[in-house]
Amino acid sequence: MPRFYCPQPLLPGSIVDLPEPVAHHLHVVRQQAGDEVVLFNGEGGQATARLTEIGKRRASAEVVALDAVDVELPYSITLAQGLPEGSNKMDWIVEKAVELGVTAIQPLAAARSVVKLSGERLDKRQAHWEGVIVAASEQCGRNRLARLAPLQEFGRWIAQPDESVRILLSPRATQSMADWARTTTPRAVTLMIGPEGGFSPQEEETALAHGALALSMGPRVLRTETAGLAALAVLAAAWGGI
Repeated sequence: MPRFYCPQPLLPGSIVDLPEPVAHHLHVVRQQAGDEVVLFNGEGGQATARLTEIGKRRASAEVVALDAVDVELPYSITLAQGLPEGSNKMDWIVEKAVELGVTAIQPLAAARSVVKLSGERLDKRQAHWEGVIVAASEQCGRNRLARLAPLQEFGRWIAQPDESVRILLSPRATQSMADWARTTTPRAVTLMIGPEGGFSPQEEETALAHGALALSMGPRVLRTETAGLAALAVLAAAWGGI
């Protein structure tokens, strides 16, 4: 059945108004009243619902039954991603990171980030990434939305306390990500990924000074849109989740 995000309480027997983009989609694909869909509100679990009204901009559904299904990873992962050049790359990273189970995404303005975002332009990009998270969650079956943190400058962010293990992916690291994961019990992790060209030497030094653990993804240099996703897959293979 089609799955849609519906950010409101989903109680058996209740009639819920679906978001306008969902109503438009249902109208375009010619869904009919009486058809069943799956709804989730991002707080866990999902609901089977029966469509009661469909229009171009308005649709509603009756919640029929609840299902507590949960497909989240058994550990928390934050992806701290240096802003890459071009919006398509960040969209790709956010989408695939959600599919691979990240708990949160932290955009970072790093020294080598070409893209500079602020003001209204930043607000629009943050809203767009939120939409990417929703769409990816609808597609992959997640019932909890990954949290999107506000964009932060790298130096300010790294100085903040963090209870997770911060992992700095660096080609200069002497220990591999795979070896570390195989010998470490699952725990909360923050993966730090630089933009094109990586983090600057000064940023790496600052990260290590604040307790980050430097790990390598192997002898090949990975693109910024590849490194974080590869690291997520390594952790899932070692700790479970795939």
